[in-house]
Amino acid sequence: MTNTLNQLVKAVEEWSIDKGLHNGNSFTQYAKSSEEMGEIAAALCRNDIDALRDGIGDVIVTLVILAQQNNMTLYECLEQAYGEIKDRKGVMSKDGSFIKEADLKE
Repeated sequence: MTNTLNQLVKAVEEWSIDKGLHNGNSFTQYAKSSEEMGEIAAALCRNDIDALRDGIGDVIVTLVILAQQNNMTLYECLEQAYGEIKDRKGVMSKDGSFIKEADLKE
């Protein structure tokens, strides 16, 4: 059976409650997110697609819990962020990152 994204987020939230993480320290959870981002960097450096997939998943888990600790949902956070970027204009830099129009030098 394939889980939907909503089912997986709910499972992570329930897991976090079972472990008591939902009442944990948000700064500690932020540090865990940062640690997992380091694993993504390592996977990219090694060109290890399986480790990259795992690292991205781990970051999402930590962010679901961080949102939960602050009485938010992943959906609310993503909806707010998308609302801010959906009409954003800018340019692609030489290194492949997007530079929003407001950050471009005149």
